Amino acid sequence: MPAPSSFDYAIIRVVPRVERGEFINAGVILYCLTHRFLGAQVELDERRLLALAPEVDVEGVRAHLEAIPRICAGGRTAGPIGQLPQKERWHWLIAPRSTVIQTSPFHSGLCEDPAKALEHLMDRMVRLPVSQEPNRG
Repeated sequence: MPAPSSFDYAIIRVVPRVERGEFINAGVILYCLTHRFLGAQVELDERRLLALAPEVDVEGVRAHLEAIPRICAGGRTAGPIGQLPQKERWHWLIAPRSTVIQTSPFHSGLCEDPAKALEHLMDRMVRLPVSQEPNRG
Protein backbone atom coordinates (compact mmCIF):
# COMPACT_ATOMS: atom_id res chain seq x y z
CA MET A 1 0.00 0.00 0.00
CA PRO A 2 1.50 3.36 -1.00
CA ALA A 3 2.01 5.98 1.68
CA PRO A 4 -0.53 8.82 1.65
CA SER A 5 0.61 12.02 -0.02
CA SER A 6 -0.38 15.52 0.95
CA PHE A 7 -2.44 17.62 -1.43
CA ASP A 8 -3.98 21.07 -1.53
CA TYR A 9 -7.34 21.95 -3.01
CA ALA A 10 -9.59 24.94 -3.57
CA ILE A 11 -13.28 25.13 -4.37
CA ILE A 12 -14.21 26.95 -7.58
CA ARG A 13 -17.02 29.40 -6.94
CA VAL A 14 -19.32 31.32 -9.25
CA VAL A 15 -20.09 34.73 -7.76
CA PRO A 16 -22.56 36.25 -10.24
CA ARG A 17 -22.91 39.57 -8.41
CA VAL A 18 -19.58 40.19 -6.75
CA GLU A 19 -20.94 43.09 -4.71
CA ARG A 20 -23.40 40.73 -2.98
CA GLY A 21 -20.86 38.00 -2.24
CA GLU A 22 -23.36 35.19 -2.93
CA PHE A 23 -21.94 32.16 -4.69
CA ILE A 24 -22.44 28.56 -5.73
CA ASN A 25 -19.73 25.94 -5.76
CA ALA A 26 -18.98 24.83 -9.32
CA GLY A 27 -15.81 22.76 -9.12
CA VAL A 28 -12.60 21.77 -7.39
CA ILE A 29 -8.92 22.27 -8.22
CA LEU A 30 -6.49 19.80 -6.62
CA TYR A 31 -2.69 19.93 -6.56
CA CYS A 32 -0.51 17.05 -5.33
CA LEU A 33 3.22 17.70 -5.72
CA THR A 34 4.24 14.11 -4.87
CA HIS A 35 2.14 12.68 -7.69
CA ARG A 36 2.83 15.62 -10.04
CA PHE A 37 -0.93 16.04 -10.26
CA LEU A 38 -2.80 19.25 -11.01
CA GLY A 39 -6.40 18.64 -11.95
CA ALA A 40 -9.81 20.24 -11.85
CA GLN A 41 -13.39 19.21 -12.38
CA VAL A 42 -16.21 21.64 -12.98
CA GLU A 43 -19.95 21.07 -12.95
CA LEU A 44 -22.15 24.12 -13.28
CA ASP A 45 -25.65 23.75 -11.88
CA GLU A 46 -27.36 26.23 -14.20
CA ARG A 47 -30.68 26.10 -12.36
CA ARG A 48 -29.05 27.07 -9.07
CA LEU A 49 -27.04 29.80 -10.78
CA LEU A 50 -30.10 31.27 -12.50
CA ALA A 51 -32.04 31.15 -9.22
CA LEU A 52 -29.28 33.24 -7.66
CA ALA A 53 -28.88 35.64 -10.60
CA PRO A 54 -31.44 35.35 -13.43
CA GLU A 55 -29.55 37.90 -15.55
CA VAL A 56 -26.21 36.06 -15.53
CA ASP A 57 -24.47 35.15 -18.81
CA VAL A 58 -24.48 31.37 -18.32
CA GLU A 59 -22.50 30.68 -21.50
CA GLY A 60 -19.82 33.18 -20.47
CA VAL A 61 -19.56 31.62 -17.03
CA ARG A 62 -19.38 28.14 -18.55
CA ALA A 63 -16.59 29.21 -20.94
CA HIS A 64 -14.49 30.57 -18.07
CA LEU A 65 -15.08 27.46 -15.96
CA GLU A 66 -14.13 25.14 -18.82
CA ALA A 67 -10.77 26.92 -19.13
CA ILE A 68 -9.72 25.81 -15.64
CA PRO A 69 -9.24 22.06 -16.37
CA ARG A 70 -7.37 23.00 -19.59
CA ILE A 71 -5.01 25.21 -17.61
CA CYS A 72 -4.47 22.40 -15.11
CA ALA A 73 -3.61 19.99 -17.94
CA GLY A 74 -1.18 22.54 -19.38
CA GLY A 75 0.16 22.86 -22.87
CA ARG A 76 -0.30 25.26 -25.74
CA THR A 77 -4.06 24.82 -25.99
CA ALA A 78 -4.32 26.28 -22.48
CA GLY A 79 -2.79 29.60 -23.49
CA PRO A 80 0.16 31.34 -21.86
CA ILE A 81 -0.82 30.31 -18.31
CA GLY A 82 -1.02 26.68 -19.42
CA GLN A 83 2.64 26.79 -20.42
CA LEU A 84 3.82 27.69 -16.93
CA PRO A 85 5.21 24.97 -14.63
CA GLN A 86 2.54 23.03 -12.73
CA LYS A 87 3.15 24.74 -9.37
CA GLU A 88 2.93 28.19 -10.94
CA ARG A 89 -0.35 27.28 -12.68
CA TRP A 90 -1.73 26.14 -9.30
CA HIS A 91 -0.79 29.44 -7.68
CA TRP A 92 -2.22 31.43 -10.59
CA LEU A 93 -5.50 29.50 -10.47
CA ILE A 94 -6.04 29.98 -6.73
CA ALA A 95 -4.93 33.62 -6.56
CA PRO A 96 -7.61 35.84 -4.95
CA ARG A 97 -9.85 37.60 -7.46
CA SER A 98 -12.85 39.88 -7.36
CA THR A 99 -14.46 38.47 -10.50
CA VAL A 100 -17.39 36.17 -11.24
CA ILE A 101 -15.12 33.09 -11.05
CA GLN A 102 -13.28 32.85 -7.72
CA THR A 103 -11.71 30.16 -5.58
CA SER A 104 -11.98 29.48 -1.88
CA PRO A 105 -8.90 29.66 0.31
CA PHE A 106 -6.93 26.46 -0.21
CA HIS A 107 -7.18 23.52 2.14
CA SER A 108 -4.98 20.45 2.61
CA GLY A 109 -5.52 16.73 2.87
CA LEU A 110 -3.91 13.31 2.42
CA CYS A 111 -4.56 10.81 -0.34
CA GLU A 112 -3.14 7.80 -2.13
CA ASP A 113 -4.79 8.70 -5.45
CA PRO A 114 -5.28 12.40 -6.27
CA ALA A 115 -7.84 11.71 -9.01
CA LYS A 116 -10.01 9.79 -6.52
CA ALA A 117 -9.57 12.57 -3.95
CA LEU A 118 -10.72 15.10 -6.55
CA GLU A 119 -13.83 13.03 -7.30
CA HIS A 120 -14.56 12.69 -3.57
CA LEU A 121 -14.29 16.46 -3.10
CA MET A 122 -16.66 17.04 -6.02
CA ASP A 123 -19.20 14.76 -4.35
CA ARG A 124 -18.77 16.49 -1.00
CA MET A 125 -18.38 20.12 -1.96
CA VAL A 126 -20.07 20.67 -5.34
CA ARG A 127 -22.70 18.06 -6.15
CA LEU A 128 -25.96 18.20 -4.25
CA PRO A 129 -26.67 15.16 -2.09
CA VAL A 130 -29.29 12.93 -3.69
CA SER A 131 -31.74 13.75 -0.89
CA GLN A 132 -31.52 17.47 -1.81
CA GLU A 133 -32.09 17.09 -5.53
CA PRO A 134 -35.45 18.48 -6.64
CA ASN A 135 -38.23 16.02 -7.33
CA ARG A 136 -38.41 15.58 -11.10
CA GLY A 137 -41.51 13.39 -11.19
